[in-house]
Amino acid sequence: MRWAVTGLGHGTDNAFLVIAGVCLILFLLIIGLMSYFVFRYRRSKGVEPEDIHGNALLETAWTILPVLIVLYMFYYGWLGYDARRKVPEGALTIKANGQMWAWSFEYENGKPSDRLVVPEGRPVKVTLNSRDLIHSLYVPAFRVKQDAVPGLERTVWFTADETGEYDLFCTEYCGTGHSQMISKAIVMKESEFTAWLAGTAEAKAAPAPAAPAGAELFKSKGCAVCHTVDGKPLVGPTLKGIFGKKVRVSTAGKEREVTIDEDYIRRSELEPATDVVVGFPPIMPPQKGVLKEEEIKALIEYIKGLK
Repeated sequence: MRWAVTGLGHGTDNAFLVIAGVCLILFLLIIGLMSYFVFRYRRSKGVEPEDIHGNALLETAWTILPVLIVLYMFYYGWLGYDARRKVPEGALTIKANGQMWAWSFEYENGKPSDRLVVPEGRPVKVTLNSRDLIHSLYVPAFRVKQDAVPGLERTVWFTADETGEYDLFCTEYCGTGHSQMISKAIVMKESEFTAWLAGTAEAKAAPAPAAPAGAELFKSKGCAVCHTVDGKPLVGPTLKGIFGKKVRVSTAGKEREVTIDEDYIRRSELEPATDVVVGFPPIMPPQKGVLKEEEIKALIEYIKGLK
């Protein structure tokens, strides 16, 4: 895991350091004075306390000084917050979609990815949506965190100033697969990013070698989070050798036996709650309006080939 601070993250760290510094100074001041008074005016020295009814200067000081300190900390925090609200012109726009339990990203040219790939030193604007329930995009190294809410578009931006791979999480509990909703933010040199975006061979830091379209979709659309291709079921049934087999499903509360064919796979993608394999929870989000016809066909062919 890399925790290097980049871009706007420096401002966030500075705000925390200022607040922590002020709190430390106040802590030492209060504890120091208390310790001094306890030692200086201890009972064994025979000191008799005076009956004080007020001190206008002291009362004014401990009212005004804390207010000024709080306002200073607020102002410092506001500077960082305000900077995050103003997206620079010409920022690269990336669409991020959260669903149980995977992130998917789409670029301005329509290129999909299961990882957040960005260029070094260039402002990036991420617009977030959710296909099912609330998720939260969090990249610790960038000090970036924003919720993805169904039916509501949220925006966050950052500038990454150091190449490398950084961890990307969901920090809003979203069900049994929440801990598996992990991805990577990959920062490339501008030239390498341009090549990756265009899909050319120059992209050195791009993800592993090109795979068949169906396999790419299976990963980028989050299918691999719930389904395996090695025979071991996860949240959903394994897809290894499933094509052509008969399984028991629950349809409108009644069990029946069906054959896994192209129609069943298509129906399971578009309306997954219609026929749910017995023994598995009906939690798959519908892909109607999400998957294109050619993507559905590619996934069907990929599943058919999982012998």
